[in-house]
Amino acid sequence: MATEFCPVYSPFFGVMGCVSSIVFTCLGAGYGTAKSGVGITAMGVMRPDLIIRGLFPVVLAGIVGIYGLVVSVVISGGLTQNLSLFSSFVQLGSGLSVGLAGLAAGFAIGIVGDAGVRGFAQQPKLFVGMMLILIFAEVLAIYGLIVALILNTRAGSGTCE
Repeated sequence: MATEFCPVYSPFFGVMGCVSSIVFTCLGAGYGTAKSGVGITAMGVMRPDLIIRGLFPVVLAGIVGIYGLVVSVVISGGLTQNLSLFSSFVQLGSGLSVGLAGLAAGFAIGIVGDAGVRGFAQQPKLFVGMMLILIFAEVLAIYGLIVALILNTRAGSGTCE
């Protein structure tokens, strides 16, 4: 039965949290993969022997999408027809936290990956520095994942009678 705190439209916000987590993280992962891939291709023209080591940014960008997948699955496990507004808003916040953090991380990975592999082709000593910067960019997505999982543990505390 629909009440003030459990309206019929409240599951919509939970579904939007589920959707936003996967959509935004995949946008970031796609951008990071594409931008880094352009740099790797340009590097491969000059130094084809370094292509395998230059794939590190692409791998990190792909992992960002996995974070969104994990949170989407976790959120979808808590979706029901009779969902409180509190729970659905928590699920929305959970999805947005990992989604937007993943989008930011994907942009950072793409830009750093592109410039990093091009620089690495000219000066191999830049590899360790490039890896460290990419790891720090990846950590942004991990922060969003942690916040999303913590938020989602609170989603079950809102109940409808």
